[in-house]
Amino acid sequence: MKILVTGGAGYIGSICVEQLINVGHTVTVFDNLTEGHRLAVDPRATLIVGDLQQRCDIEDALEKTRPEAVMHFAANALVGESMTNPSKYFRNNVYGGINLLDAMHAVGCKRFVFSSTCATFGIPERMPIDETLPQKPINPYGESKLMFEQVLRWYSEIHELKYVALRYFNAAGASATYGEDHRIETHLIPNVLKVALGQKEHVEIYGTDYPTPDGTCIRDYIHILDLAQAHMLALAAPVSAKYNLGTGGGTSVREVIATCEAITGKKIPVIEKPRRPGDPPRLIAGSDKVRAELGWAPQYQAIDKIIAPAWAWHLKHPHGYGD
Repeated sequence: MKILVTGGAGYIGSICVEQLINVGHTVTVFDNLTEGHRLAVDPRATLIVGDLQQRCDIEDALEKTRPEAVMHFAANALVGESMTNPSKYFRNNVYGGINLLDAMHAVGCKRFVFSSTCATFGIPERMPIDETLPQKPINPYGESKLMFEQVLRWYSEIHELKYVALRYFNAAGASATYGEDHRIETHLIPNVLKVALGQKEHVEIYGTDYPTPDGTCIRDYIHILDLAQAHMLALAAPVSAKYNLGTGGGTSVREVIATCEAITGKKIPVIEKPRRPGDPPRLIAGSDKVRAELGWAPQYQAIDKIIAPAWAWHLKHPHGYGD
């Protein structure tokens, strides 16, 4: 297929682009490069630099490329920033997304895969988080993603758009070529690995008195290659749908740090701090529906299988993409 990938210069998008090309798709990347990196774009793909908030940019890109499907990763995704600058999140994640859908409609592109988030559920009533739980986001980031999911439902009904929204928490790991390099890094695993690289003095643990086996928060980490596989399976989904993605287990903060120490052979100094407001003890996404309907089966569920390739990538690229 001919596929346009928005945000294809970012962490998740770049690896999805690589995997799409590996199985024979023709890919165009659309990215404004404010968060992504030019060097993260697979050289086999075509890069169009543009901004979804500039309607003419995405209209021109769709008119030029005439894709058969669009994968949408272009979003701002810092929860803390969304609490101080909600305008940025609604403008990019909702308004920019609507510009994309309108441009697709204008050229007759009817297939859409959306990288959503389990943050649309807020603090869930039970675990694991399945698709039947009410969505009650607690920050503008989660709200903006939920709003766009609602937009998709109406475009599906009115314009016959066939879409799949994939919701997940913590993407992690790397491919052999591409890895995680955020300009503002908030994710636990790369921040722990920065300590092993000698780029940070310590890692901070927020809360050690949670009702979990070791007192630290448990989160659901998914290998980036398993996420890419889910997005590719979604291209062939027979009907519009929303799926949660999870490994079914979960790893605590202390377990992540211990695994990083074992893999890197480095001691990771820790500073314990009080809990952060709004951090649930455990966040795990259920994936029974996507496994049953799309046949998704994650291949890298053990945390060491996720961290090892991330460490290998960071060793090769200690300063990320360097831009």
